Amino acid sequence: MNRRVFALALSVGLGLFLAPRLALAENHVGEAITHTKQAIEHGKMGHADVLVTHAQEALKHANAAEKEKANPHVKEGITHLDQAIEHGKMKHADVATTHAEEALKHLEAAGK
Repeated sequence: MNRRVFALALSVGLGLFLAPRLALAENHVGEAITHTKQAIEHGKMGHADVLVTHAQEALKHANAAEKEKANPHVKEGITHLDQAIEHGKMKHADVATTHAEEALKHLEAAGK
């Protein structure tokens, strides 16, 4: 009986310890999605500089999410955010927007 109680207590404790880490990773993905959507919105208006600002913020959150819990979709989203930033800095709003849209697809897949 004592072993069962100990095993149950250990399982619950471990679950409570890991739960906040998973929640933080999901929160970072959510923030990355929000900023990526804003980057796309501004990119479609031709505002490459504002696109870069939001893509950089999305990248910070995506990197934090990847650090907390590795995910191939987040990793691919990071790659496209990097490209969006690079092209946005060159004032190529259309190409940057395309990369931001691709990043969004991957980040949304990671958030599910």
